[in-house]
Amino acid sequence: MQHQPIPNVTSNDVERIVRRDYSETQFSSVIDVLKIYEQSPSGRRELARVQLAALKLANGDPDALRRHINTAVRDFRDVLGPAEYPEYSRKIAFRSREFPAVEKERIIDSDWDQYQRWLAK
Repeated sequence: MQHQPIPNVTSNDVERIVRRDYSETQFSSVIDVLKIYEQSPSGRRELARVQLAALKLANGDPDALRRHINTAVRDFRDVLGPAEYPEYSRKIAFRSREFPAVEKERIIDSDWDQYQRWLAK
């Protein structure tokens, strides 16, 4: 059984994505929203990874970013799954035994590829 890869990301990646996806005038307010997770009790868990997941799901929308960060404060896994493994989260996450190993591997590979492309663009 193949395990899902875990992104190795840093605060530099977070800043780069904020600059890529938001205007210069939005930069400070977006960083402030991202700090909501950082300052929460669970904020040290997977900090850059969770912030990037929220940024990916928000797709440049500041209101959506706030919603996703608030979701992460409650449970960071609720943003990691849909951002990093969207197809797996929709199709397999709670029905894993129903899917053949080959199909799981295909979905994991596809999800990883889409995340890497998003991160690199």
